[in-house]
Amino acid sequence: MPPRTMPSQRQKRLGAEVRKLRTNAGMSAEYAAGLLGTDRAKISNIESGIRNITPERVRTLATHCECTDEEFVSALTELTQLPRKNWWDEYRGKLSLGLLDIAELEWHSVGIQTVQTVHLPGLLQTEEYARNVFASGLPELSRLDIELRVAHRMSRQQVLGREQPINYVSYIHEAALRMRFGGREVTREQLRSLLSDSERANISIRVIPVERGNFPGAGHALLYSEAPVQQLDTAQLDSAHGPEFLHSDSHLSKYRKHLEWMERETLPVDASRDFIHGIIREL
Repeated sequence: MPPRTMPSQRQKRLGAEVRKLRTNAGMSAEYAAGLLGTDRAKISNIESGIRNITPERVRTLATHCECTDEEFVSALTELTQLPRKNWWDEYRGKLSLGLLDIAELEWHSVGIQTVQTVHLPGLLQTEEYARNVFASGLPELSRLDIELRVAHRMSRQQVLGREQPINYVSYIHEAALRMRFGGREVTREQLRSLLSDSERANISIRVIPVERGNFPGAGHALLYSEAPVQQLDTAQLDSAHGPEFLHSDSHLSKYRKHLEWMERETLPVDASRDFIHGIIREL
């Protein structure tokens, strides 16, 4: 199979984990190439996500690197499966690769936790609310680009309602609940939709009141994707130049602590619903 020109974040992650497996064992790329019956350049391409690696080669490498965590190795071999055609592929060439990577990340998650401080989480946005969020960006997007992003965002939401929906927990700051993207009426309908979503068995919404004061990661929107094994989790942050995907041990540890704080210190689910009802009454 020829090298990829634009590997996805999922493919890059597989390569990064292969590199980590090798370097943690003190194994040189040359030795790994000999072990797997290939050459040094192809090892480099595998580790950068440009080339795929077979499940058998992953297991061979894991054995020689003395990795005995079978659950982790099995999860790693799952990443080697060649991607099938998925719904986000229809947006390829129309939207940035980062947006497609977010959709793929969510689709393969076993659970998602988010923290939002300015606008409501994309997986819970109404069409009109999302349209106004995209219309507020700079530089201004064309009407076509806005509608493409809205359609993509609405399609992302199917991960919450598919046959085996993922567990989804969203921590939302009071400021995000009060921001009026699209005005009073759009905000009111958005908050009503949020309350309706909060009644679904796989969705939990927790509010961070303004009076709570400081909280970790203030100002950063966070999407934390839970993988089948914790070592393969991913933290995704929004930035002015596009999404950032973080998966180093130190980053994952940091954001797990952030989420532990959120679970401990935010309003419980029922109190959060009451809080949102109160904001609706004020609109």
